[in-house]
Amino acid sequence: MIRLYRVASAAATVLLVGASMAAAQGNPYQSSNDNYGVSGGNVNDKSNAFCCSGTLGSLVTAGGGLYVLSNNHVLARADQAAPGEDISQPGLIDNGCQVPEIVADFTAAAALGSNVDAAVAGLRAGTMNSTGAIEGIGTISSVVKAAAVGLAVTKSGRTTGTTTGTVASINTSVNVQYQKGCGKGKKFTVSYTNQVVINSSTFSAGGDSGSLIVSNNSCHQPVALLYAGSSSTTIGNPVGEVLSKVGAALGSSVSFVGGSCSAFADPTGGDWVADDQLEYATTVKEAHVSALMADPAVMAVGVGADASEPGRAAIVIILEEGRTHRPLPSEIDGLQVRVLRSDLIRAYGWNEAQPQQACSR
Repeated sequence: MIRLYRVASAAATVLLVGASMAAAQGNPYQSSNDNYGVSGGNVNDKSNAFCCSGTLGSLVTAGGGLYVLSNNHVLARADQAAPGEDISQPGLIDNGCQVPEIVADFTAAAALGSNVDAAVAGLRAGTMNSTGAIEGIGTISSVVKAAAVGLAVTKSGRTTGTTTGTVASINTSVNVQYQKGCGKGKKFTVSYTNQVVINSSTFSAGGDSGSLIVSNNSCHQPVALLYAGSSSTTIGNPVGEVLSKVGAALGSSVSFVGGSCSAFADPTGGDWVADDQLEYATTVKEAHVSALMADPAVMAVGVGADASEPGRAAIVIILEEGRTHRPLPSEIDGLQVRVLRSDLIRAYGWNEAQPQQACSR
């Protein structure tokens, strides 16, 4: 059952809405759970009218300690949190805007603008599992995997649970809209490069921010950290860069808690790109990306697969739906141009929102 309450604009932090507490209690992704890939967030992520939450994505280790990995805009309130702020599971939106159990303490974040949206919080003993098991997925590999076009992936998140998809483009430059504050504050845009894109209307939704995207095989190798999207697109930071940037912020090397499995899991279907094509397409994309994204309607430019010839690369352009744009070429330097249309790409919190009970603090 969904309870309808007063609505206001959603916040960049993640999701301003949710099912009733009764519904949440029957949903393992939105209720008390010691696995990862479930509801959680900073207990200070609220305003006079709303409370906000996201997904506690996975477990990492650094310097002998255990940490919850999620987004900066989930744990660090978009660069506004102080070390030690309480992190709860489930998040405020799944507990009637009242503070649930505290499971971690915000520790460090890579600043927005550093090309990742990532943060860690020190895990409190006896709260969540120490194996790194993710709801609906299980234990993951500690061995990371670089994203590849056509790679089969899966993720678990607060809103859509465990879903599957394939990587549509890599090496993607993208502009993402944020908003500081829960349902308030000026909106601003952060630009990213080398991002991972899953083109699907069912892979994620608002509130899934912080989910760990892993390979969809028995190994479940970490591939990307989900942080943004639209009704038809999901954007993730490559996990190698996430670990590097978070490690720099923490002052210690960071790795995933999990097994040592590293099975071959590259795509074998129609959506794949040969290595020589990938290298050429990346060079072409970098040569033209500035000119293409000078058009405000172009939200992202990346490297994907040619729709008509397996193994051949294409330049993928994501346009903002309904916005006037300049004429686009059908081909650039011998590569097919694939144009996708999407509503505005945001740090996940607006586009799949439903009414949520207003909070008075």
